[in-house]
Amino acid sequence: MKPNILSRAMLAGAIATSSMIGITAATPAHAQFGGIVYDPTNYAQNVLTAARSLQQVNNQIQQIQQQATSLMNEARNLASLPFSSLQQLQQQVQRTQQLLGEAQRIAYDVQNVQQVFNGRYKGAALTGTHAQMVANANARWEDSVGAFEDALRVQAGVVGNIDGARTTMDGLVTSSQSATGALQAAQAGNQLLALQSQQLADLTALLAAQGRAQALDSARNAAVEAESRERLRRFLTRSIGYQPGNARMFHD
Repeated sequence: MKPNILSRAMLAGAIATSSMIGITAATPAHAQFGGIVYDPTNYAQNVLTAARSLQQVNNQIQQIQQQATSLMNEARNLASLPFSSLQQLQQQVQRTQQLLGEAQRIAYDVQNVQQVFNGRYKGAALTGTHAQMVANANARWEDSVGAFEDALRVQAGVVGNIDGARTTMDGLVTSSQSATGALQAAQAGNQLLALQSQQLADLTALLAAQGRAQALDSARNAAVEAESRERLRRFLTRSIGYQPGNARMFHD
């Protein structure tokens, strides 16, 4: 009997529920649930509106995140390179310039070169008195020796800069590889170009010193040849030759 009673109770409950649903569908929204208004259509619209608002909020959050990322990238691109080789490169260039400025006797100056050549290497310098010719020949020899010494000093200075250039290059390459932005990479590249310019300046100074020494030695050889021709000309054109005379062997 109990199963039948339970079945009847469940059937009665289902009928009652169906009846309540029908009544609910027929009853206005304001009369439901003890005065609490419930409108399924309005509720669905509210849910849809809330979903759309949530989607807009999510989109705004994503935009803010993207803008923040963009600002961080711009900050990285605008960050300066923490490594600078400018002072070291300037010191190396100054050392080379100092060596060139200490050139002996004939400096790297157009007016000075012209004045020295007029005084010791051509013109009247090769046709003066015997004492003047000897003095000029000695001065030209000293010019050549001093120029070769200057060239050796410049060579030593350039070789000394090689170790500093290697250290600078290592630092720049390391900084370039660890660069976090475009500005740092560009600055590292510019400093590498500055290093190459410094090395080219050393090479130019070395070539100038060697060329100066070779030019002075060639000029000395040319002056010696011209001076030799002048001495030969004087020997062959002497107006007074040997004149015999009486020689006294003993004094009275």
